[in-house]
Amino acid sequence: MISANQQDLSALRPPERDLRLDLFRGIGQWMVFLDHIPHDIVSWLTLRNYGFSDAAEFFVFISGYLAGFIYGPAVRGGHFLAATKRLMKRVWQLYIAHIFLFLLFTAQVARTARRSDNPMYENEFNVFNFLQHPDVMIGQALSLKYKPVNFDVLPLYMALLFASPLILWCLIRRPALALSGSVVLYIAARWFDWNLPSYPAGSSWYFNPFAWQMLFVFAAWCGLGGIAHLQFLIRSRAAFVVAVAWLVFAFLIVMTWHSDFLGSLVPKWLIKVIYPIDKSDLDMLRFTHFLALALVVVRFVPKNWPPLTSKWLWPLMACGRHSLPIFCLGIFLSFSAHWLLTQYSKGIAEQLFVSLVGIAIMVAAARLLDWYKKVPDLFEAPQAEPKTEPAQA
Repeated sequence: MISANQQDLSALRPPERDLRLDLFRGIGQWMVFLDHIPHDIVSWLTLRNYGFSDAAEFFVFISGYLAGFIYGPAVRGGHFLAATKRLMKRVWQLYIAHIFLFLLFTAQVARTARRSDNPMYENEFNVFNFLQHPDVMIGQALSLKYKPVNFDVLPLYMALLFASPLILWCLIRRPALALSGSVVLYIAARWFDWNLPSYPAGSSWYFNPFAWQMLFVFAAWCGLGGIAHLQFLIRSRAAFVVAVAWLVFAFLIVMTWHSDFLGSLVPKWLIKVIYPIDKSDLDMLRFTHFLALALVVVRFVPKNWPPLTSKWLWPLMACGRHSLPIFCLGIFLSFSAHWLLTQYSKGIAEQLFVSLVGIAIMVAAARLLDWYKKVPDLFEAPQAEPKTEPAQA
């Protein structure tokens, strides 16, 4: 018979790692890097060119799922404060990483603009105002109101993770009410144009947290065990057919963005119905496209999928295990790749070169981080049993 103390300890133990999350976070890291290189032929391999959703949905869903999967048992076991402490520590880590990334990236852009004698970079990446008025802009940056281009995901992640203790508490006590409240907030945010203020005055966050929370909350519910209630839907042939049909429809619509002839074939009434497909407020077409994709993936990639432990997927898995540092590195690499293609040549060979070299550097960095984690710490008491390392939400 399990004692109360044993139950309390089990709630605090990290759950078994789901390798699929590492895989898809790694895929997301590579997609973000490639998507941030303008006019790169290799970016045609990323999701945004074949459907409504992209890497942003990957990260938000996985983050929400991990929040429920890792910290949900602790909250359910009565350790709300302990879970909150750990989550707030993670938020603080993200904030520090964001500020350091901001300062280093701004310095990188400014130095490149001066050495190249080309102010285009300062304007293109939204750092010109900071360089002209650093006394004012540093406060805006610290309050997350001012962000250079490609810096919008981390603030969204921080905001959602900051709210996650309350989200988990509500999902555990009243799951149906919490999910309904999330949907209501999503509808209200879109209807009343609710968002957090940004800089300059009158602007708002690119990723509206009041809208994107719906994907995060749904993912947290799945991580808390809600995915078990959806097995009948995942295994349903009818649901699978609908999901595939929706993915095909999205693919055909996206193809019209690249061809005037295909665009002319789309009925005008359909154009009025589906456009604009708003990313900032998580348009329902993007949300449902991601859910359809997730249903298909979960159906064919089980938790014990053999390739997850193969050496062929190791590069992706390694990048997924170290998502925060690899994401930050990818921001620098994408700008460097953009600079090389702008200053020298945008030929196909050059595009392939900078893309492959960037991914190789990310994989090498992930390998180095794997090695570093294996280096023992001094003065650390030996453990009787090896502990499973928790994934970072």
